[in-house]
Amino acid sequence: MEKSIYSAKYQQLCRLLRELRQEAGLTQVQVAERLGVPQSFVSKYESGERRLDLIELRHVAGALGTSVTNVIGRLDLS
Repeated sequence: MEKSIYSAKYQQLCRLLRELRQEAGLTQVQVAERLGVPQSFVSKYESGERRLDLIELRHVAGALGTSVTNVIGRLDLS
């Protein structure tokens, strides 16, 4: 199992979170406001510069109007 934040699977999650934000019609600034964090937080997890833990992922999913279950269901983990 690859542990790097630069793994292909983690980059897939980053792309998916960006896509979900765009599908929701939200900017990085709007997501950041919903989370109560700086816009750079959103930029960093979307670009893969920052790794999210499970609790943060739950908050991000909620800010995007979805659930962790939906996010995971949309990942290709094969």
